[in-house]
Amino acid sequence: MVRNREFWLVVASGLMLGVLGVLLSVWGNPENSGICVSCFVENSAGALGLHDNQRLQYLRPELIGFVLGSLLSALLFRDFRSRGGSAPLSRLFLGMFMIFGCAVFIGCPIKLLLRLTAGDLTAIAGVVGLVAGVWVGLKGLAHGVEFVPQSKSKANGGLLIPGLFMLLLLFFLVRPGFLLFSSQGGGAQFAPWPLALIAGTALGVLAQRSRFCITGSIRNFLLMGLRTPALWGLLAFIASAWAVNIAYGKFNPGLYGQPGAHLEYLWSFLGMGLVGWISVLIGGCPFRQLIKAGEGDADAGLVVIGMFIGGALAQSWGIAATASGVSIYGKISILAGFALVAAGSLAFRQRAAD
Repeated sequence: MVRNREFWLVVASGLMLGVLGVLLSVWGNPENSGICVSCFVENSAGALGLHDNQRLQYLRPELIGFVLGSLLSALLFRDFRSRGGSAPLSRLFLGMFMIFGCAVFIGCPIKLLLRLTAGDLTAIAGVVGLVAGVWVGLKGLAHGVEFVPQSKSKANGGLLIPGLFMLLLLFFLVRPGFLLFSSQGGGAQFAPWPLALIAGTALGVLAQRSRFCITGSIRNFLLMGLRTPALWGLLAFIASAWAVNIAYGKFNPGLYGQPGAHLEYLWSFLGMGLVGWISVLIGGCPFRQLIKAGEGDADAGLVVIGMFIGGALAQSWGIAATASGVSIYGKISILAGFALVAAGSLAFRQRAAD
């Protein structure tokens, strides 16, 4: 009975994520980017004045909804546990480089599949890279690479990130003068905010209950094959997004002229490879980190802070790719990320052996 409930929760999460991922684009979000955690982070960082790209400044209500929906679900089902203390500084930096990987690909793992189900064949390089990165991460875990265990916190540090996102919601509603909004570009394309906030909150609730995660689904499939419910959630996501794209005439297969994409396949592969590797080490993709932060995981909260820093730097330092390709700074950031993760893996493997 419990396994059946787990299965249907995961499938429902995948279906809802796929449907809303396309509908939010239909309702006003950028094309093929109805849901993109890394894009939302970059937009929100710009809205807070953390970078000066005037085309990417909008405090995304979906992002707030993910965290607050997770918090609501965790409190309602008595699943909120304040915990942390597992290599916090390392997680902060890994959050930064995870966003760098997304910025070079132009999208998080959710947008990766939304692009693919809309017919963007350039996303195939990212899919292969993401799977390869998860596989490398699993090999590391098999050889003893792991962070120190978390401990239960008595200081309620797990409330800090949910509290911060409540403050962001207040900022969004009140619109103080320091909050910036784009008048053109991707930041000026958005779904009506009540719909966006409700959609984000609903997904936050479902994802908290089901533990659904794109990279987690790939990881579980590589470990357990068809026996894992996570695989069916992933397939439900792909099928529902593809069906809604077709229904709204948004399925346009091809390599050229795809929105929010470039043709440098090697760097798409490497960018998503870095995201996959990091996701295995820290226990989830950018979306999953937001959900975990909402349910009291202070370590995931530090990853989220790192993601915001990474989103700001990706724009300020020219790391983020554009339709014309990947800059030299983007390429350097990916190579530096691989070097950092490889060195960190060796260090934590040695620590585990000791």
